[in-house]
Amino acid sequence: MATDLSVDVIIPAAGTGKRMGSAIPKQYLEICGRTVLERTVSVFLSYPRIGRIIVCLRDDDDRFGHLSCAADPRIVRVPGGQERVDSVLSGLERATAEWVMVHDAARPCLAHGDLDRLLAEGMRGCGGILGTACRDTMKRTDSEGNILSTVDRTFLFHAHTPQLFRTDQLRQAIRDALAAGVNVTDEASAMEHAGFRPKLVEGRSDNIKITRPSDLTLARFIIEELNQ
Repeated sequence: MATDLSVDVIIPAAGTGKRMGSAIPKQYLEICGRTVLERTVSVFLSYPRIGRIIVCLRDDDDRFGHLSCAADPRIVRVPGGQERVDSVLSGLERATAEWVMVHDAARPCLAHGDLDRLLAEGMRGCGGILGTACRDTMKRTDSEGNILSTVDRTFLFHAHTPQLFRTDQLRQAIRDALAAGVNVTDEASAMEHAGFRPKLVEGRSDNIKITRPSDLTLARFIIEELNQ
C-alpha cells in the first residue's frame, strides 16, 4: 500500500434530522461546546492523510459559513441533494484524489485509530467500510412485528462510516446503481451491485451516529472520554 497517498473526504450534511425533533438540523446541535458537524470535520482536519474535505450542504444552509472550520483551505462546499446518495454523488464530482472516504456528518466520535485500520486494510483491495459485529440476538419479524425466526448473527455486522473506495469506481458504481433503480443505502451497496466485495473492517463500537436525542447525550460522554 502506498502510504503517501492523500484521500479526499465527502461529508453529506444536507439532511434535516427529523427524528431528533429539533428545529435545528442535528449536524448543528451543540456537543461539548462545538456543533456536531464541526466536531466531525475536525477529526479529518487533524488527520495527516486527508487531502480535501468536501461538505455537501443544502442550498439554503446559512449556518456552515459561521463555523470556524469553514475557513480552512482544505474545505470545499458543494450543493447537497434530496437524498444522501445524491449528496455523495455531488461530492464525487468534485473529488480529485484517487481514493475517497464518505463519512456521516452525525458521526463525530470517529477515532484516528479506526482511520488507520480502514486505510491499511481497504487499500489492499477494492476498498472497505468500518463496522461492528452484531452482539445481540437477531430476530426476523413480519409486517406486524410478530417474530418469525431467530437469525444467525455469526457473520452479521452493523455498517458504519467512513466507507473508503477508489473515487472513479465509486462514482461509476453509484451512477449505474441509480440507473438500475437500486436502493443505494450506503456506498458499499453501490459497489456490491457493481460486483465488488468491499472489506469489512471492524472498528470501535463508540463510533455512533447521532439520530435521536439520547444519542447526543451518549456522544457527549464519548467525546469527553476520548479527550481525556
